[in-house]
Amino acid sequence: MDNEQKAQDVVRCDVCDTPVPLLHCDFCQIYLCKACVGGHMLDLSKKHQVVPFQERRSSLNYPYCSEHVKEQCKHFCQQCDISLCVYCITNGNHQNHNPVDICSILKRKKIEIQEDIEELDESFSPKYKEIVNNITLQKTDLNKNSEKLTSAIDKHGEVWHREIDTIIQKLKSDLDEVDAKHLALLNKQEDEITRTISEITQSIADLKKLLDSNDVSRVSAYKSRIAEFRRLPPKLTVSLPNFTPQKINPEQLYQQFGSLSAISITTEEHGYTMETSEAGSSPLKPLLDEPRIISTIQTQYRGLGNGLLSVTCHNDEEIWTCGDNNKMMSLYKLKGEVMKSIQTNSKNDPWDIAVTRTGDLVYSDYNARTVNIVNNTQKQTVIRLRGWKPLNICSTSSDNLLIVIYSDNGKETKVVCYSGSTETQSIQFNDKGQPLYSSCGNYKYISENRNLDICVSDRGARAVVVVNQAGKLRFTYTGPPITPKGTFSPLGISTDSQSRILTADYNNKRIHILDQDGQFLRYIDNCRLQCPWGVCVDTRDNLVVAEHYTGEVKKIKYIM
Repeated sequence: MDNEQKAQDVVRCDVCDTPVPLLHCDFCQIYLCKACVGGHMLDLSKKHQVVPFQERRSSLNYPYCSEHVKEQCKHFCQQCDISLCVYCITNGNHQNHNPVDICSILKRKKIEIQEDIEELDESFSPKYKEIVNNITLQKTDLNKNSEKLTSAIDKHGEVWHREIDTIIQKLKSDLDEVDAKHLALLNKQEDEITRTISEITQSIADLKKLLDSNDVSRVSAYKSRIAEFRRLPPKLTVSLPNFTPQKINPEQLYQQFGSLSAISITTEEHGYTMETSEAGSSPLKPLLDEPRIISTIQTQYRGLGNGLLSVTCHNDEEIWTCGDNNKMMSLYKLKGEVMKSIQTNSKNDPWDIAVTRTGDLVYSDYNARTVNIVNNTQKQTVIRLRGWKPLNICSTSSDNLLIVIYSDNGKETKVVCYSGSTETQSIQFNDKGQPLYSSCGNYKYISENRNLDICVSDRGARAVVVVNQAGKLRFTYTGPPITPKGTFSPLGISTDSQSRILTADYNNKRIHILDQDGQFLRYIDNCRLQCPWGVCVDTRDNLVVAEHYTGEVKKIKYIM
């Protein structure tokens, strides 16, 4: 290692660049030599904690309270998911929440961080590198296959050219043969007529001599050939050959020449698996005995006719919302702040909203019969229906759209899948030809499960209807056996990382949790829910519930 490299590796004072400083300010996260400590401590705009170099980063840098700005937060409310200062605790707002020492949260988080570092370094990083290598191999195979097919196409083209040349030569040969036959006939008749003309010429000369002759014997012996010459030769009409080219149909020609096999690109959600030891495997996250609310925000929607309808996670800290009699869709931070609001193109109320995998907002416009996508503030209509109206929507793992649509005559409901503006699948009937979904009740929320099942909460049928990826009915859930008939009122529906299905039961003020096969697991009914309507699940498996009449959005922790 050269001297320049050695010099770069030496820790230096961040103020004067003196090598090997003896001190460190844990609050400012800078190295200090003895000469610079005094000047650094004179900066009274911030707090300082100077410790020996060997004890650097040993002091905790507590956050400052957002309400009591000069106070540091040394406690944490797990129920509200926020840090607290001593005044926050004493004011009574968190009295029944049992705040804990923030150090215990820090210790737990550092253990979690260390575990994540180990898993990322030992499992995920090698696996993703393996996947990249696999893609490189696929690209190599793609190039080799393309070269092979290009050569095969060229060779087949040469065969076609030879065949075409042969056909051309055959047609020319046939033409020469036809011309020869016609020419022989014409030459024969021409010879015969020329001979007759010669005979007529000779006869005229002979008759002129005979006319001047007084030889009675010769004149008396004359026999007229007029009758012979009066019989003109038959008229020979030769029809000239024509060439009638066949009309070239490029599509048929393309098919006759050959074709490439259909391109097949499949996306397997679980195509790559993470190899882990028994001890390091990730078990099914268990449900909490007592789900708890970790945050609550009040939205602009509230009351009869102006209620909150749909909520969808933009990320773990932000949610999109829409409601009754409101043409605006609003993005909220989970602390209650409105980030932005977007108006529909038609100024109609949006029926439902969803967020794509790339983070764009999608909304259905029932009255305009359209589905629209919003990228930043640019709105584009991607689907326009005829004879049908779009209801509820969701974005799939492959970034397609699943849409529940309702016929104009009010007699049919079906689920359609769109890739961009192209319909790729329609789901309407079971194996017996009976409708899968009711034609009554216009709210039918939809979600795709991790196993690619399609889950629809059919309020009109008072059921959750689940079909597989091919559209075949898997099961219908109408509530656990103890549910009184006709009281189950499913609305919002979502799924989590464990393939559990969660649906809001509006009438009974609770959330039903099912496994992926439709088995009832438990209710969430201890979180003071009022008229739960829309639901979504964030990436941390926290449930977000929109309450219709109160306009509140509650984030609920329900798994370990």
